[in-house]
Amino acid sequence: VQLQASGGGVVQTGGSLRLSCAASGRTFSAYDLGWFRQTSGKAREFVCSISRGSGNPYYADSVKGRFTISRDNSKKTAYLQMNSLEPEDTAVYYCAARWGYGTGYRQSDSTEYAYWGQGTQVTVSS
Repeated sequence: VQLQASGGGVVQTGGSLRLSCAASGRTFSAYDLGWFRQTSGKAREFVCSISRGSGNPYYADSVKGRFTISRDNSKKTAYLQMNSLEPEDTAVYYCAARWGYGTGYRQSDSTEYAYWGQGTQVTVSS
């Protein structure tokens, strides 16, 4: 599967953005999907994930209640709705995918995901 993230931009504190992750391939619904973010000099950080099929979401504590992950399998697209954005949310955001029929899924572990999009920059100004 190939992934392409989009929707990043510059927004003021308290604002909102919606990121999209468009996928190629015929079996999109069979993949677990995740969003990660990274700032310069820091390790890639887990943001949230959604499981294959109808999707169970899972969030990092830092974004819980502000971000919402969803997926539309008919459009082969995942979304990340980000509300109440803070300067600390500034980062490059990456979407990632993992074949959903494996075992021992550790949602927040970036090594679980074999497929990655190219990243989209989100900048939150104070």
